[in-house]
Amino acid sequence: MTAPLVVRVPDDLLASVPAEVRGAGRDDVRLMVSRGSAVSHHRFRELAGQLRAGDVLVVNTSRTLPAAVDGRVGGRPVVVHFSTLGPDGRWAVELRRPTASGSTERRTGDRAGTPVALPDGEHLVLEEALSPDRLWWARVSAADVVGLMSRHGRPIRYSYTERDQPLAAYQTVFARPAPGGLGSAEMPSAARPFTDRLVAELVRRGVRFAPVVLHTGVASAEAHEPPYPERFEVPAATARLVNAARAGGTRIVAVGTTAVRALESAAGPDRVVREAAGWTDLVVTPERGVRVVDGLLTGLHEPEASHLLMLEAIAGREALAAAYDQALSRLYLWHEFGDVHLLLPEENPHPAHCSSNVR
Repeated sequence: MTAPLVVRVPDDLLASVPAEVRGAGRDDVRLMVSRGSAVSHHRFRELAGQLRAGDVLVVNTSRTLPAAVDGRVGGRPVVVHFSTLGPDGRWAVELRRPTASGSTERRTGDRAGTPVALPDGEHLVLEEALSPDRLWWARVSAADVVGLMSRHGRPIRYSYTERDQPLAAYQTVFARPAPGGLGSAEMPSAARPFTDRLVAELVRRGVRFAPVVLHTGVASAEAHEPPYPERFEVPAATARLVNAARAGGTRIVAVGTTAVRALESAAGPDRVVREAAGWTDLVVTPERGVRVVDGLLTGLHEPEASHLLMLEAIAGREALAAAYDQALSRLYLWHEFGDVHLLLPEENPHPAHCSSNVR
């Protein structure tokens, strides 16, 4: 497998609070647009001007859960990150050590059989390692774990964020309830800047929306692990819309890497999307390529993350490197509360140029 692009991001470019807390609305983040290696710079509220009538935006409707719950191991405090409900009723969890700043850090040394005390007199027991010294399959005593999270949990956050934010700050305009109350441990953040007003404008201009579901588990900024199996669903109506759009020569633009993973999991080698639901362990790489997706709207990702391989599969390494050079030089903000990047197919075969209307 190709090694991902290496990018070094200064700490002061890691977005620590949401855009609306910085004094503007959700859609007042910057938008970098790549068409091949040509790069231009905009505001996100100008997105409609970068798309065409007939373009299909594939959006993830998974809701974000308050998946961080305080617990104790042997009298010592831990934070349990509830990641994924497994098919056998166990939960994939990560135990983290709380820090003085209110965030968490990696915790090591746990073993199978370790009990964790939870609120309401509940508990869980680690049973089987899912990834080396980080994620575990655990049996939880509570009959309603999602309810336990709703009463006692908060959104997962990492050390680059300034403070806890309300759960509403981690929901996108596309989020919808799912059976059993399931959702994502971490926000499908590429869709965060969308507002009802912007969606209405896009629809008026002929852009179409196609929903999919992918319930994201916890990522590991420290470990750079590839994603493990996650629940997904591609409805029949979405499959029909995407197939018809591709047959008509219009573009399929995924909103977020989660939408790519769901849609590509439902596409066969014949590039036809079929209704699908279940678990996906798909990792999109330049070697594998994409079958359906033409473009991607995404945040600026953690350096060396497996997500960068997916971006390379869609845009190519040269285009991605050119864009990231500009993102760094123009002080774009990174991570879930930061700026966004729209990757589209190259339209101009002539040498790349850069235009700018936003610093």
